Amino acid sequence: MAAAARLAVAGHRVVVYERAATFGGALGRVERDGFAFDTGPGLLQLPAVFRDLFLKTGKEALEQCVELTQVEPAVRHVFADGTEVSLPNASRAGVGEALDAALGEGAGARWAAFMNRAREAWDRSRRPLLEEPLWPNWQVLADREPYPAVVQRRLLRRDRVATTLAEVAELELGGEPRLRALLEHYALAYGLDPRTAPASAAVLPYMEQTFGVWSVRGGPRALAEAVYERCLARRVEFRFGAEVVRVVDKDGRAAGVELSDRSAEDADFVVAGVAPEVLDGLLPGPPIRAAGEVPPQAGLPSRLTVLLALRGGRPEGTAYRTVVHAGDRQGELDLLFGPRPALAASPTVTVLRPGDPALVPDGEHEAVTLTVTVPAHAEFSEADVDRVLTVAERAVPGVRDRLLWHKVRTPADVAAATGADGGSVPAPALASAGGRLLHPSNSTRIPGLYAVGGWAHPGGGLPHAGMSGALVAGLIVEGPDFRGSQ
Repeated sequence: MAAAARLAVAGHRVVVYERAATFGGALGRVERDGFAFDTGPGLLQLPAVFRDLFLKTGKEALEQCVELTQVEPAVRHVFADGTEVSLPNASRAGVGEALDAALGEGAGARWAAFMNRAREAWDRSRRPLLEEPLWPNWQVLADREPYPAVVQRRLLRRDRVATTLAEVAELELGGEPRLRALLEHYALAYGLDPRTAPASAAVLPYMEQTFGVWSVRGGPRALAEAVYERCLARRVEFRFGAEVVRVVDKDGRAAGVELSDRSAEDADFVVAGVAPEVLDGLLPGPPIRAAGEVPPQAGLPSRLTVLLALRGGRPEGTAYRTVVHAGDRQGELDLLFGPRPALAASPTVTVLRPGDPALVPDGEHEAVTLTVTVPAHAEFSEADVDRVLTVAERAVPGVRDRLLWHKVRTPADVAAATGADGGSVPAPALASAGGRLLHPSNSTRIPGLYAVGGWAHPGGGLPHAGMSGALVAGLIVEGPDFRGSQ
């Protein structure tokens, strides 16, 4: 939709074909008995991406269309030993003070030193990974580690340099297990193994703690609705329940689409917001990625989401987001990323308690969402859900006594909504690591065919989706000489 709105403003007639009955893909909504739950991301980072979208596509600014609020605190962490810490929003100094108070003097300074290095990684990688089309010589990004090397000197042993996020935690955070869990969670939340995620993944906590996290009144689905309405205002046409089964190829160029009802529509350009394996299935012949391009990511985990309708209102002062860390962090990673991926007995659970009156029938009820990173293709029993509820009780005391009903969304539900294999969820693009965490470019080997969304550059996440739309629109409007967003 971000691409559609921008292209419409540039003078194109734009038609969106969506096989589902509504817009938004993974950013869906579940409603029942006056409760409403979002099925995608619960919070918004880098709202500037969407401010730019609304600025470039109409007179009404983003904040005139949706109500955004900085969440305070940004997050509350409950560690395995029972220690708790609440981190303030977009306050580096405040984060340091909170860590010192909860974890001991010096914890804040170690974290601040790490964040200074994370800033260097952000400054070096922000533009090529977010604001520019993927470089033709993308191997430079694959081989170059933007995170500054910090050498660990050791007596009578070879010096060590952190190359993964887990090594950053081990070598640079003083061996503090709770600081390590805090850092590694940023990778796990995106479905990445911190033991293999590159040190450049330091940009993930940097983005959150520098630019802040925001809630959307009515949930992030309200943001999708605002973008949809902006598209309608720009005369973008939508065809719901319209499944595209083939991209029409004429003289080696994308020339339209064929629908499941066997009708066909001509087009000068085709923009596909689907998973790579789905896109490959829409064209006869070889994959749409030419040899030498970034290959699509494979084997990424999915998410298990448990939606809780509770009696009793949200207590005053409750954190919007709480991360309850696994009792055995190493064991959780071994199971999740091992040869036979499985859910840990006590997994890391993210608990969202919005406290938004628009999401509940009245003030005497609460809507809570639990999210766990889980293996793709996995199936789950009520016993598995019960284990997640047990962990969640550390953040929501008495949750079982308050429970009216719950709904479970599994990887199969994610797959049905997005078409991604096994319900895999794409992660943001990251530099280094041999390029395995980059995403394929927005252009393809077929002239006139472009890829947009989480499975194309610059990867998964709400701000990345917005940037993806801006990049595709730029490539179509300005051509291959387009050098990126300003």
